[in-house]
Amino acid sequence: MVNLTAGRFAEILDSFGDISLAVIGDYFLDKYLIIDPDLAEPSVETGLDAHQVVAKRISPGAAGTVVANLHALGVGLIKAIGVTGCDGEGFELRMGLQQWGADIIGLMEDPGSFTPTYTKPMLKHSDGTEQEINRIDIRNRRPLSKRTEDILIKRIRACVDEVDGIIIADQVAEPDLGVISPRVREVICQLGAKRPATPLLVDSRANIGQFANVIIKPNASEGARAAGQDVGGEISTDQAAEITRRLAERTGRTVYLTLGHNGIAVRDGDEFTHLPGYQVAGPIDIVGAGDSTTAGIVPALCAGASAADAGLFGNLAASITIQQIGTTGTAAPEQMKARFAQYQARYNKH
Repeated sequence: MVNLTAGRFAEILDSFGDISLAVIGDYFLDKYLIIDPDLAEPSVETGLDAHQVVAKRISPGAAGTVVANLHALGVGLIKAIGVTGCDGEGFELRMGLQQWGADIIGLMEDPGSFTPTYTKPMLKHSDGTEQEINRIDIRNRRPLSKRTEDILIKRIRACVDEVDGIIIADQVAEPDLGVISPRVREVICQLGAKRPATPLLVDSRANIGQFANVIIKPNASEGARAAGQDVGGEISTDQAAEITRRLAERTGRTVYLTLGHNGIAVRDGDEFTHLPGYQVAGPIDIVGAGDSTTAGIVPALCAGASAADAGLFGNLAASITIQQIGTTGTAAPEQMKARFAQYQARYNKH
């Protein structure tokens, strides 16, 4: 177990307001369209039902979810760096980020790209519940142009001297179709090698095994795959120790391996720590849990927390957000302090 006192936990958390971070990667727009099926009317042109939208919810997703969590935790300055299209979705995405106080100067518009968007039609039932029907995805199906990559790389390099830490949100599974292209990934690895003391954490859905010289935070299946381990079902603590050892040998930096309800495993050099998950009662919604974990870890590292202590911040943030049903949740500082006291009472018997 980590040996944080309540006072030290609060001290680290309260210093988040002095921290500046860059969030680089794939910014998506999450668009929920609330449909009242009782208002459906036939289309004159096709005869098919025309669904009627009675409300909508829009929020930045993917890298934007990380920004939302950092904002909720009180991080002082958040720089958004990425690429969107010159479209309405891009406008809505920027408006959402600005509402959270993010600096969006580094979020460039590319006329040749879409703003990636998850459009989620939701049928509204008479009891007030909602049911998601077939999602409509808007994604880019061709790589960034070299010119766009050049500008993006220039902005990434420029931000290093302006922030205390960097988060890479590599959402797109196809290696050539997202913001974190092979060329951009190489630049990130170079920056990690040049700045070993700078917290630079990568969360990559499909390509975590291709990063070096950076802190990585895969989930259990991503980490096992990248480490060449064939594991099925839940990963034991011994398996987590071996997976993180292999990954740390490759990256040369700290490894965080998220284990779902079993918490998080932390490998920092020769030191391995398993932090149990805080088991919550009632229904849970795990959407965005990984992003809230990232948002807890990186500012804590910037504030001077040890690798294991920072892992606890991520662990606790996720335990709070999963209790927020039907939305990508966030954790506020007071919630974090309360959950720390609960966690300490449960696991630190001394």
